[in-house]
Amino acid sequence: MDLNSDLGEGFGAWRLGDDDAMTDLVSSANIACGFHAGDPRTLLATCERAVSKGVVIGAQVGYRDLPGFGRRFIDYETADLVADVIYQLGALDGLARAAGDRVLYVKPHGALYNAIVHHEQQAAAVIDAVRRYDPDLPVLGLPGSVFLHLAHEAGLRVVREAFADRGYRPDGTLVPRREPGALLHDPAEVAERMLRLVTDHTLVAVDGSVIKIEADSICVHGDSPGAVEMARAVHDALAGAGVPITAFSAAPA
Repeated sequence: MDLNSDLGEGFGAWRLGDDDAMTDLVSSANIACGFHAGDPRTLLATCERAVSKGVVIGAQVGYRDLPGFGRRFIDYETADLVADVIYQLGALDGLARAAGDRVLYVKPHGALYNAIVHHEQQAAAVIDAVRRYDPDLPVLGLPGSVFLHLAHEAGLRVVREAFADRGYRPDGTLVPRREPGALLHDPAEVAERMLRLVTDHTLVAVDGSVIKIEADSICVHGDSPGAVEMARAVHDALAGAGVPITAFSAAPA
């Protein structure tokens, strides 16, 4: 199972999360691209850290929204969103290459990630941008989303993602952050849920129902309170159950 985390989300003198500790635990790093977070110096250092620890670099593309941390919906024209995603991919890929590697996958961030679960126009724009930049790049998304469906139809490799530290609705979508049950904080609970996900492919939704979730990668948000403790608990629970922690991008397509 792949473990991923959102890294490089500081900006200038502002630091967010413990990227050093997280890169010791995860196999893939969703690195910000400067639009929702991350200045060039921070992003280069994050890429260098990932390379030094053998962690695969992914581009976490998002809305151009530094004040809102990319968590506010923006009604983009298609051409604008395509160009913005290509711009972010090129920027992070350049920094990754300078660090000794390259971008090996794409994961949308925040409001963009959630929007393209159902928003066909924006999902298609992101897919168009990825195909125009590098059609061999896999894309991460929510199982059952419009984004992954359209990406598969377009010939992209799709990677289904689950979230260790987020609550789920009965339909398999994430509980919005402003609603009760959206964020999980107990490392033991999170680890138990993810072990169940990997072994049984099920989770308990916020209403108590059991839902089916198929996932190739598990995300622990780097900016969550107690993120390192939760990531370590998930890592140790999977390793203890004999589940190898391996980047999905290293697996055959």
